[in-house]
Amino acid sequence: MRYTILTALTALLAFGQTDNSARQKLIENLNATANTQLAERAKTVAKIQSRADADKRRAEVRKKILNLIGGLPEHKGSVSVKEFGTLQGDGFRVEKIAYESLPGFWVTANAYVPAGGAGPFPAVLLAPGHEATGKQSQYSFGGNFARAGILALAIDPLGQGERLQYFDPEKRASTIGGSTGEHGEANVPAMLIGENVARYFINDSMRGIDYLISRKDVNKDRIGALGCSGGGTSTAYLAALDDRVKVAGVACYITSFKELLPSATGVQEAEQSIPNFIAQGLDFADYVDAFAPKPYAIISTMNDMFPFEGARQTHDEAARIYKLYGAEDKLQWITGPGGHGNLGPISPAILGFFVHHLAGGPVGDATFTPLRVANAADLLVTPTGQVATSLGGETVASIVKAHGPPRPKPRDVRQDIRTLAVVSASTKAVPTGEIAINQMRFVTIDGATLSFTIPGPYNMDRKPAVLILGSISGNDVNRLIASGHVVISMEPRPSPPGTEGLKSPYLGSFNLISLRAFLVGKTIMGMRIDDTLRAVDYLATQNVDSITVYGNGAMGTVALHAAALDSRITRVVVENALTSYRMVLDQPLHRNISEIMIPGVLRKYDMGDVLQAIAPRSVTVVNPQDATGAVITEEQFRKELGNLPQVRVTTRAATDPLPID
Repeated sequence: MRYTILTALTALLAFGQTDNSARQKLIENLNATANTQLAERAKTVAKIQSRADADKRRAEVRKKILNLIGGLPEHKGSVSVKEFGTLQGDGFRVEKIAYESLPGFWVTANAYVPAGGAGPFPAVLLAPGHEATGKQSQYSFGGNFARAGILALAIDPLGQGERLQYFDPEKRASTIGGSTGEHGEANVPAMLIGENVARYFINDSMRGIDYLISRKDVNKDRIGALGCSGGGTSTAYLAALDDRVKVAGVACYITSFKELLPSATGVQEAEQSIPNFIAQGLDFADYVDAFAPKPYAIISTMNDMFPFEGARQTHDEAARIYKLYGAEDKLQWITGPGGHGNLGPISPAILGFFVHHLAGGPVGDATFTPLRVANAADLLVTPTGQVATSLGGETVASIVKAHGPPRPKPRDVRQDIRTLAVVSASTKAVPTGEIAINQMRFVTIDGATLSFTIPGPYNMDRKPAVLILGSISGNDVNRLIASGHVVISMEPRPSPPGTEGLKSPYLGSFNLISLRAFLVGKTIMGMRIDDTLRAVDYLATQNVDSITVYGNGAMGTVALHAAALDSRITRVVVENALTSYRMVLDQPLHRNISEIMIPGVLRKYDMGDVLQAIAPRSVTVVNPQDATGAVITEEQFRKELGNLPQVRVTTRAATDPLPID
């Protein structure tokens, strides 16, 4: 049976107008993978039956976390500090300081110092949530700690308060958007070199403790840490990794992945979603277990977006571990009403926990008086209110670029692609499935259903085939069919984009689902390469004389990786695709990299190596792009990737024909 060009085009365009069921199916598949991995973890934890077992597990957990975040930065010597004056409070004073977390990487902070006595005082590090105001939100807790005789250091997390990483002086705001967008954008170059932005949050906190213990008025043996939401995240990491923390409180963050992943909240943040975390047998409870037997408060609100039931599960596991140490009384679950961050009703209990365990006070609630500074701007440290315009120095992007790995030496990168992108499909398999009149469906490697449309004649008669990945214009399809090509259109997973929260337009609509995939040891790139190879499997069983793969945008990067792995692909044409991953390091601002992210890729290869792996087969690159999505010239392309004789670089307008013969 043969179809007219109009019928073919209608089928092709209709295929792209799907509902969200395919994307939801992928989320469910990823959640199922996570649950399998979490079940294996549960078996491992169940075998912990002694203090020695718990100590061994703690060491293993710390090692895994450090490996997954790319280790911690090295630093030597005392902390460099700049002082910017004081502010007098009722029963305390606020010292406004900035300290170097890394050379040139300044952390702005407020130190709340008790008015009575010279110390040495117990001290607590306060990490705020994702509020844009950063440390300014900690005035009430800081003042109450100081009134209770505990010195408190409230810090600005990177991307918040006075530490915007992408500050636009003209707009006096972040170019990226909110704090979670800033964190996600900073995480992109870090992941490319095998790190996670969490390492910089942790290092900021550790250097904050370095600063505290350098003070003569601080008792270095009585250091605590408290954080809520995003601050709870960094506090959980800090407590698990730094033995100097003697008392910890983590609010509105602790839950379990079993409850979080299927919830409406789901995956939320870059530093909260460390690649391979679940795949390596880790869960929220490991943060608490690793702190045993020291005093730890899990602080939960009943209607939090971090599910309360997950906090219960983590508490119950941790309670068993604490019991092995005979320290059941050191683990406390402080609960209260309301939603995320509603700490007001339970603030006396939180303060009382620290006063008892850190300052030797009585058991029970402490007096907590809500405090508000008369003028919030008085808590700002730097003259301009931003490190970028007052102190200058480094950002996460500049630090990552400076210590990024050198360009890898030429090598056969096919196994690296399979390992890093997590590609499962063989290049020799024959798919199972059924062919309908103009559509084929088959089951992919991980059980998801993949569909693609065949808008050309079904009787292929030794014609050249073109596999279309992603979008293509109707005119291009018409030309290809009219010139005798069999055209197959495939929409690799996940499709369609954009059902989860958009953290920033720069991060794009695939950011959160890619973080979800990373947690269980998968990548969007790997899944899409799998899907492409399955489609090539099908074409290889048909009566075609060649297979050209066309990819547009992110699908261009997929097409090139698939061709590097599969010699059955005769030719590749890519359009509007990123020229090289290293450009992301060179350009602080970048767009939609989450969709093509392969964690650690720049430690092994870049796109030039992928193109070398395709040679001598031809590649046509149309409208090559830099990391921001801007089209670059052929000269810029070749300067970036070197001499690649089999690669043709060209440009075309929307009305120009697609360069497929």
